[in-house]
Amino acid sequence: MEAILSATITAIGWMLGLAFLGIGIGVGILGSKVAEAVGRNPETKSDVVHSAMTLMIVTTVFLLFLFAFIFLLLYFNPLLS
Repeated sequence: MEAILSATITAIGWMLGLAFLGIGIGVGILGSKVAEAVGRNPETKSDVVHSAMTLMIVTTVFLLFLFAFIFLLLYFNPLLS
């Protein structure tokens, strides 16, 4: 039983670490492209920023789904019987 719990905790750590790494890299790339687009064409600032914020909200919702899955693994682990 301890082996299953330790493997679950290790998997949760990997999931969180890789998720935050991917989100950090993605947000950095998105921010640089938004700054580049606004720098090239300042008149479209509101449209570009609106689109970027929509993508950030979608990313945040996916991160919340990941947290829900992690809590499901922590408290209702199907491998423990």
